[in-house]
Amino acid sequence: RAQTLCAELGSNAAYILADLAEAESGAQIVSATVAHFGGIDIVVNNAAVTTRSSLETTDADMFDWVVAINLRAPLLIIREAVREFRQRGQGAVLNVGSINALSGEPNLVAYSTAKGGLQTLSRNLANSLATENIRINHLNVGWVATPNEIALKQTEGMGEGWETRVPPEYAPSGALLTGDEVARHILFW
Repeated sequence: RAQTLCAELGSNAAYILADLAEAESGAQIVSATVAHFGGIDIVVNNAAVTTRSSLETTDADMFDWVVAINLRAPLLIIREAVREFRQRGQGAVLNVGSINALSGEPNLVAYSTAKGGLQTLSRNLANSLATENIRINHLNVGWVATPNEIALKQTEGMGEGWETRVPPEYAPSGALLTGDEVARHILFW
């Protein structure tokens, strides 16, 4: 899929495969980006796992894995990118969080906790890096209709097209956000 997408985007696109659960991935991603493009100006931390877990089903290993991907990886990627930003005199980071950072659902304990941490990380770094012309922004998006989310909910009994007929208490517009809608906001920021 990455090769196809890069081919569609043209010569200005490249991809790096990395396991975000591994601490070394941040350095690998940033160094490969700098090697390919000659520098780095912007980081968008959008990758996440939305593993379902309640208080009772969240064990230490699963919690550590979710936090490693959803919170530690963005921190380590930002740390590496900031070294490059400082050499350039500026840079920007956009962390894609979740409305679950503010409360969360009973079946998203680890995910919500990690997204809450990402929100705090974003705020901390925005304050501490602003004087260096390094901008940190954070979007807490609502429920997004990704292919995986649609398929998962269908296995839980939701019918085809459920994502466009959502009760207002879950999506005031009656439909989930689309990936394209989120992408447009990311491009703006």
